[in-house]
Amino acid sequence: MTAAKAPTTLTWSGALQGARETIPFMPGLAAFGMAFGAAAGQKGLTLAEAALSSGLVFAGLAQMVALEGWTRSWTFSSLLALGLLTFTINLRHVLMAASLRPWLGQLPAWQSYGSLLLLADNNWAAAMRYRAEGGADAGYFVGAGAITWVLWVVSTAAGHLVGGGVPDPKAIGIDLVVPAFFIAMLLPNWRGRREAVGWGTAAATSLVASYVLPGWWFIAVGAVAGALVGGFTDERN
Repeated sequence: MTAAKAPTTLTWSGALQGARETIPFMPGLAAFGMAFGAAAGQKGLTLAEAALSSGLVFAGLAQMVALEGWTRSWTFSSLLALGLLTFTINLRHVLMAASLRPWLGQLPAWQSYGSLLLLADNNWAAAMRYRAEGGADAGYFVGAGAITWVLWVVSTAAGHLVGGGVPDPKAIGIDLVVPAFFIAMLLPNWRGRREAVGWGTAAATSLVASYVLPGWWFIAVGAVAGALVGGFTDERN
């Protein structure tokens, strides 16, 4: 606990360390990005549009979900529904950013808020482990996020080029990349059997909801159920 109170710094050496220690996640992230690029090509997006989506939006799961509802002809109701759904999916970023405040909040505003532009699931998870182990250099978070952003954009473009000509990406298992990636993200955060309660509840609830509710609302239902159960089963010291 004492190490976690060390003054925050932001250095190039920390950024390099974060980038280097995030490399093990890169194969899964590259496959995820290529899956999005291929799916974007199937939906009719150009290479530039797909790459700009990844570069400017930088929200993998939300981008995949948005593609499911992508259409050439938009109505106000369809835009509103898609906006609400992607907003719900990305609400987790509010909690993720809040968990970083005790650390990044010690930096000047232009550094802390600028760093949050690179917030993603994998660099957040890696940075939180680093911080829990006593790390104080916020460059770690920035470096991990920067390499994630670069690879996400590059792999999206590669997936569009390579997979755009595949008649049905699901036929070769591209749709399995997304759940496999997030499972790989979850496993390093396993802290004991108590985790299984919240995770299991989220999985079971979302599975049932997928058969009952239309569209992608099962994601929100599973997330809320898992968070509530996980909060009640969290260990207290």
